[in-house]
Amino acid sequence: MIFFKLFLKFIIFTLNDLKWSLQNFYTKFLMYVFDVKYGSNFKSYGITFFRKSKNSKIIIGDNCVFRSSNLSNLIGVNHSNILSTHGKSTITIGNNCGFSGVSIGAFSSIKLGDNVRCGSNVIITDGDWHESDNRSNSPKSILINDNVWIGEGVKILKGVIIGKNSIIGMGSIVSRNIPENVIAVGNPCKVIKRINNDKGNKL
Repeated sequence: MIFFKLFLKFIIFTLNDLKWSLQNFYTKFLMYVFDVKYGSNFKSYGITFFRKSKNSKIIIGDNCVFRSSNLSNLIGVNHSNILSTHGKSTITIGNNCGFSGVSIGAFSSIKLGDNVRCGSNVIITDGDWHESDNRSNSPKSILINDNVWIGEGVKILKGVIIGKNSIIGMGSIVSRNIPENVIAVGNPCKVIKRINNDKGNKL
């Protein structure tokens, strides 16, 4: 019985690997169709979707991982990763970044540095989306610096700059700038603690 269960697990993991390989191939096909630039060792577990306007750019660095499948992130992924650009906007992602069911929507410019971790179901957008509504304001660019860790369910709104090495706690809504080397949480997101990297402080 034990060997039979081990055999079944082997079959399941093998089929999952095959499925993810096919989904990674299809994601790269979408990137080709929508002219998305990406670096070496790109991986997508599940299908990552792209919607890119004619005069916009999406640029992804080396060693980036996109997780769109529930099985690839056991904390839970509500939907596939979606990257969209509108007008002449730009999304730029650095090296060694990770995403799980993340939505990134650019109307101006969204830039992520190297080693940025985005937990599941994060939303990053620099616009109000309903541009025809006279209550909407102009988009404002977003900058997320190196080594930022963004927790599950965080919303990052237009005009925000997040400093390097900072951590944004799960469920936060970030509508104002966050300095470097801090832990910030809440709605609205506020700094609750500084990170002293010299002492190797951890959560």
